[in-house]
Parts: sequence; structure tokens; C-alpha cells
Amino acid sequence: MSRTPKGQRASLDKQPHEVAAMFDGVAARYDLANTVLSFGQDRSWRRATRVAIDPRPGDRVLDVGAGTGVSTEELAHSGAYAVGADLSLGMLYAGKRRRSRVPLLAGDALRLPFADASFDAVTISFALRNVNDADAVLRELARVTRPGGRLVVCEFSTPVNPAFRTVYLSYLMRSLPAVARAVSSNPDAYVYLAESIRAWPNQPALAARVGAAGWGGVAWRNLTGGVVALHRATRE
Repeated sequence: MSRTPKGQRASLDKQPHEVAAMFDGVAARYDLANTVLSFGQDRSWRRATRVAIDPRPGDRVLDVGAGTGVSTEELAHSGAYAVGADLSLGMLYAGKRRRSRVPLLAGDALRLPFADASFDAVTISFALRNVNDADAVLRELARVTRPGGRLVVCEFSTPVNPAFRTVYLSYLMRSLPAVARAVSSNPDAYVYLAESIRAWPNQPALAARVGAAGWGGVAWRNLTGGVVALHRATRE
């Protein structure tokens, strides 16, 4: 299942250099591919994430795994100061070309380059499952968030309707790679992404892990029938 960075597909053990190389390879058409593969739902997921975070003018918000900064730009529409961080330089370069006013920084989610309690809110969208220690990342997000600050995790999850879940899993493993070949600059990467979604814990299991990492009041909301879930929590 594993390939070298040259092949631009990470293995499910999620070595950071492999994941970064894989996302470098999809950066050129990443935003377009996401919109096509999600049937345009990615826009509504970003809006729902912003609403769940509830950023206010003057808030400092950190967007981890920001990629090209499209999610960071969405957060900035609230008037908050939103900064994005990502491990993939290719994604950051693509984002800088398209969104020159959005602050995007190179940063490892396991070792964020920020002081303790630097942010009023933190979020990570579609990136937590791509790290090799999700629990450590959740603790690191807690470290850089002030007491009482907010966390929102937007991530693919488990559809709640059994019939829909069967159709969705079939799309992930069969149709999605085929569509990716038409729209992505590196369709191989989307085979990994489909596999990583199937391997990811369901909503209650992720909620338990968020709570164990130093966050309180954990709750979640399903989007698109549970294809995506927003997990919300408060820094204790």
C-alpha cells in the first residue's frame, strides 16, 4: 500500500514526509478537485465550520492543515484574524498565489510554532486523519488555545443511514478514484484519501479522543448525513 514520495501517495501509517509530498503533488488543482469530488458540498462544509467556530472580530483563530488557505479565507470573512498552517510547502505556495492576503505559515501540527494560549479558537479541517498521531495533535491544539477557547474538527465520518453508508463507501472506493483521474493533478493520492476515510473512527469514537486530549463539552453535528462531522469542544 505504501509508495515513495516520488509516487506521491502516502501510506496509511502517515509518515509526515510522505503526506507532505502527496499534497505537494495535488496542490495545483486541489481546490477544483475537492469541489468536483464533493459535488460542491465543500463550500457548505466550510461555511458550517465557520459558523460552529463562531469567530468574532478581533479573535485570533488558527486553521491547522489549511492547505491552500481556502478555509482560512472563509474564517477571515468574520472579521477575525485567521492564520493558516500546513506541512505541505506546495499547498502553501499555491495558496499564496491565489490568496496573497491570507497569512499562511509552514508548520507541523505536532509541533506548532506558536506560544501557549495564543489563540481564541483553533480548527482543523480534513487533516486530522492525515497525521501519524491524532491524539498528540489534539493535545497540541489545546496547548496553543487559551482556557475557554474553542475547537472545531471538520472531518469525514460515518454516514448514519445504513443504506446511504453502503452507497457512500462504494463511491469512495470505486467511483472517487475514477473521477479523480479526470480532475486531479495526482489521482493516485485520492486512493489513499479514500482508504484513510474508511479507516477513520466514527463520531462517538472521535468525540472520546477529543475529550481525552484536554477538551471539554465535546459534541458533534453531522453534515450531509454523516459524510462529514463537526466536532466542537472547549479548552478546559
